[in-house]
Amino acid sequence: METYDPKKNTTEVRQGNARRMNLPPLLIGLAAVIILFAIIFFVFTANTPPTAN
Repeated sequence: METYDPKKNTTEVRQGNARRMNLPPLLIGLAAVIILFAIIFFVFTANTPPTAN
């Protein structure tokens, strides 16, 4: 991957690329957090005693 472009200034070189390579880890992390909270929720609701009527 080319990291140097003589036609760009330092700010433009530091910018992210258009391929958005950080998107898959962000989506995987978001999905993992959602799944973890769903597991915790179902375990909690399965272990709570029934309410008295």
